[in-house]
Amino acid sequence: MGTSIGSESSLTPSVQPAAIHRVFSDKAWIEGAALHQLEEMARLAGVREIVAFPDLHPGKYGATGVALLSERIHPLLIGNDIGCGMSLFALDLPLRKLKVDKAAARLRAFEAQEIDDASARLEEAGLPPELFQNSLGTIGGGNHFCELQAIDKVADGEAFDDQRLYLLVHSGSRGFGASVFESTVSSQPSLKDGLDPVSEAGEVWLAAHDRCVAWASLNRQLVAERAGLALGAEVELIADIPHNLVRVSSGGFIHHKGAAAVRPGELAPVAGSRASLSHLVRAGEGVTGALGAISHGAGRKYDRASMYGRVGKTRSDREQLLRNAWGGVAICDDRNLVIEEAAAAYKDAGHVVADLAAAGLVTPVATLRPLVTYKKAVDEVETERRDRKSGHREMRRQKDGWR
Repeated sequence: MGTSIGSESSLTPSVQPAAIHRVFSDKAWIEGAALHQLEEMARLAGVREIVAFPDLHPGKYGATGVALLSERIHPLLIGNDIGCGMSLFALDLPLRKLKVDKAAARLRAFEAQEIDDASARLEEAGLPPELFQNSLGTIGGGNHFCELQAIDKVADGEAFDDQRLYLLVHSGSRGFGASVFESTVSSQPSLKDGLDPVSEAGEVWLAAHDRCVAWASLNRQLVAERAGLALGAEVELIADIPHNLVRVSSGGFIHHKGAAAVRPGELAPVAGSRASLSHLVRAGEGVTGALGAISHGAGRKYDRASMYGRVGKTRSDREQLLRNAWGGVAICDDRNLVIEEAAAAYKDAGHVVADLAAAGLVTPVATLRPLVTYKKAVDEVETERRDRKSGHREMRRQKDGWR
């Protein structure tokens, strides 16, 4: 279960709880803990409206799978992975030439591919040239991944090339976002009431937030380029959709807490798991009434701790978890991550998309099957060491606040 935002006594209640709009059917798997967190979030200072999506599940600082409109900024809701999102790329590789095991062997070391002039890429993105440079083009842990995919089915009336290979990248701001979050928490005596957006603290957080969002987007692009180099392919961006950020609107600040930020007509991926289909959808006009948001994935059905004992009890069981029904494989050398991120931990992304479509928020475009899912390789230990070292250096350099 997720950690509650706070007890009733520790919250500063609004005059009236914000309206909660539930965009999921009776068939959706929604934990009671997530619904309780929704009620708590509706009482946070300045909150005016909440939209909850079918991938809703408990989170550390409130339910995940939510778009929340507030007059104040709530950094706790966005957490430490500011700018996390999913990007879908097309590769100039034909599906017919794919050999899964060969592709997996190449992708295993894709993070070792050299990035051409990382400083210049950061500057092009409007960022300082040394900003967490060592972490660029890396996935990170948890539920992040880089997945080689193929089209399983294209919806009637949609024109989408089913003979190409695709790459879905899920990652965020890595150590940069974590350092911003740590700096914010340590510099503010209490964040339960959020921040005044025109205060110094609010302006500092917003500026750091915008940098994290830009950094995370560049990170996903460079992950894809590195994977493309490993596979000998060029990559073409189809969609870059963040789902952990704040957007300014005429009514206030929309907090996307695990909810994809989309506009009508925009293509967006809705991820499944390493052993289930992912989906590509087109946002409809209805998203304007849902705070410009939709689900970004299937959402967890079971938390990480409860997966132990459910799956992966033996070595052979864990090895089986790294294979799927389409002959696809997963690269994950972390035994715990294999168990915690097993397909059984997630809801059915097809049911999530069906609920979104029934609510008039999306139109299905295609489904994609997983062929090679990169999670974590043993040679990432050095990458993580560099990431921590870089993070500590940046925090010392920016100890007076992120501006």
